[in-house]
Amino acid sequence: MKKTISTIFGLAAISLATLTTSCSSDDNKTEGPKSDFVVVRENLQGEIKSGEVILESGTYKLTGKLIVSNTAKLTIKPGVIIQATTVAKDKLEEVRYIAVAQGGKIDVQGTAASPVVMTSELQEPGAWGGLVLCGKARINKGTTAQAEVSALTYGGTEDGDSSGSIKYLRIEYPGFSYSSSKEFNGLSLFGVGRGTTIDFVQVYESSDDGFEWFGGTVDAKHLVVSNKAAQLGDDLFDWTEGWIGNGENWYGIKTNAGNRGIEADNNSDNHKATPISFPNLKNITLIGTTSSIQGEAQGVKLRVGTKGKLDNVVLKGWAIGFDVQHDESVGFIGTDLLATNVKFEDVEKKAVGAKTDKTLVSDADILKLFTEKADATGAGNGSGVPTWTAGWTKGL
Repeated sequence: MKKTISTIFGLAAISLATLTTSCSSDDNKTEGPKSDFVVVRENLQGEIKSGEVILESGTYKLTGKLIVSNTAKLTIKPGVIIQATTVAKDKLEEVRYIAVAQGGKIDVQGTAASPVVMTSELQEPGAWGGLVLCGKARINKGTTAQAEVSALTYGGTEDGDSSGSIKYLRIEYPGFSYSSSKEFNGLSLFGVGRGTTIDFVQVYESSDDGFEWFGGTVDAKHLVVSNKAAQLGDDLFDWTEGWIGNGENWYGIKTNAGNRGIEADNNSDNHKATPISFPNLKNITLIGTTSSIQGEAQGVKLRVGTKGKLDNVVLKGWAIGFDVQHDESVGFIGTDLLATNVKFEDVEKKAVGAKTDKTLVSDADILKLFTEKADATGAGNGSGVPTWTAGWTKGL
């Protein structure tokens, strides 16, 4: 009898807690259509199928995947912490992550004084999946494709598509790996359109790339990646599949033997696939080391047909500043592949290039890739930490 009574009281307490949380959440749903999704602080997971769900104040435990589906919206108020609970490495189906599907929206409303934090109980790189956005903008992998993480559809023809707004967000310890070829990044951007706002976002201690663009047209400003843990990260920034967007004020630093500052691709299966990756970046600081576990200690690696223009760049500490590979990318040097106003600090070799058949690009031709400026400011403070990172970032 004691056990029965105890169980009844326990169930009643859980029901009351759920009811209280649900009512509190419902009371705050004044910004959009009401959702049937029930928010439980200690068990945040599932699919938001419609309406708006608002997370405000305090900590929420992410206990599985959270999907924001077509027409639904997830709003996260300043100061909210979403903490992924620990999952065994062999329980791949239970990985924790947050994903916004095509037609869904996320609204992260952090501030410099009160950023939103997505983190994990296990404070080490690769502890959880991170944040995934899937939009309807063009890609060059096909009209549409399926994201390697989340299995959601992305791509289309709507370059102005919006997946919402993200401001003042810190993503800690992401990069969960299914396999060597299937890994989460900190913020994964699959076919995300230019109607989306991404501004003031840090990825802290990711085991894979900090930010990666898979096609799309979204712009991104005030981005920070910091990898200083003993566990090795991959690239700080990465693009592929035809990303055509703008980037401004990026600061990346690694002190371990991870890989590149930027890895830039068009399409590894078809270097001439369109739309061709062609971002325009300005005010960039990338700090690295001369060692890499894969021998890839390059500040910027440009390959498989990518274009790109970079301006006001500071590269510090790399074995190689710029590395251009494959005929298509080499052919763009000096026109659609160009870095202007570059400052090199403690970089062993400023630039190298190789054609698809491994033939080296001549020094005279590779020098057309960049122009130098001794007082380039990069992300705002040369190789120092930019002032715009103050208050909302961690570990710089």
